[in-house]
Amino acid sequence: MTSSQQALAHSASSAEAAPGIPPGAARGAHGRGTPPGPDSWRSRLYRWDMKASPYAFIAPFFIIFGAFGLVPLLYTAWYSLHNVQLSGLDHQTWAGLDNYKHLLSSEFFWNALENTFSIGVISTVPQLLMAIGIAHLLNYRLRGSTLWRVVMLTPYATSVAAATLVFTLLYSWDGGMVNWLLHFVGVHPINWRESDWGGQFAVSTIVIWRWTGYNALIYLAAMQAIPSDLYESAAIDGAGRWQQFRHVTIPMLRPTILFTVVVSTIGATQLFGEPLLFGGVSGSKGGSAHQYQTLGLYMYDQGWGIGNLGKASAIAWTMFLILLIVAAINLLITRRLRKSHDDQ
Repeated sequence: MTSSQQALAHSASSAEAAPGIPPGAARGAHGRGTPPGPDSWRSRLYRWDMKASPYAFIAPFFIIFGAFGLVPLLYTAWYSLHNVQLSGLDHQTWAGLDNYKHLLSSEFFWNALENTFSIGVISTVPQLLMAIGIAHLLNYRLRGSTLWRVVMLTPYATSVAAATLVFTLLYSWDGGMVNWLLHFVGVHPINWRESDWGGQFAVSTIVIWRWTGYNALIYLAAMQAIPSDLYESAAIDGAGRWQQFRHVTIPMLRPTILFTVVVSTIGATQLFGEPLLFGGVSGSKGGSAHQYQTLGLYMYDQGWGIGNLGKASAIAWTMFLILLIVAAINLLITRRLRKSHDDQ
């Protein structure tokens, strides 16, 4: 046997002596000594790194959320059970559920809740209907479709202060364009800031203008995900565009519609900037007679206007409970729709 054949036989016997270890690794380990076993510090460090690294990657989010989200939320709950004044934060007295009892017996709270509900309905229903119609038009092949989509997002990108200032000028009692247009149809000028339904309608138009395009793009994305085979089958059966929209598009958009309804309801419950800026001097009161004071404005007025932080905290937690109820209703409706779809 030649020397080269002896070397090959020796390397083959070494590889067979250590099954499961690559030949290169075996040769390297032979030169360095015994390889580290499963209980060596390198293997333990590797296992610890594989287990701890995912938690380290997501830790910044939870740290920031805990510092700026969870801790203030719990502190607000603690404040809602005490009598706390803005001018004396160090002097707190236990109140228990008195703040919630006074809140439920306050006519201003029920007025704010009613205004929040009415403004939410006036702004949400037309907004979503218009958004579905605009998305249906944009779903077809139009010239400059990208430009139209950018135009739809322009109101959403506009600041609340700028949009409200423009609408305040439009709804001005003396010299506003809205009253000027109403003059041509025989309607007397309306003092939008001082009237009950007029103020709510004006605030709702600001919300509609800002959020219709945003919801339209959400509906457009959902429409583009609908399989084209459904439209082709409907067209073969003789369905026109309106019938296709009713019997194909709307049923396929039910989950998206529920999502936008919930998000719009949450936004209506937290409505603050539009009525505050529209009211001007009496913005925190929601008008001179609280005619469009929402729950957000009522909380702001109690906390920063009057300085009763305990009652303001109770209002904040009441709003949180309302949102939980809305989320629970959405969950029940979603499950029922999913069950009915599975039964079909």
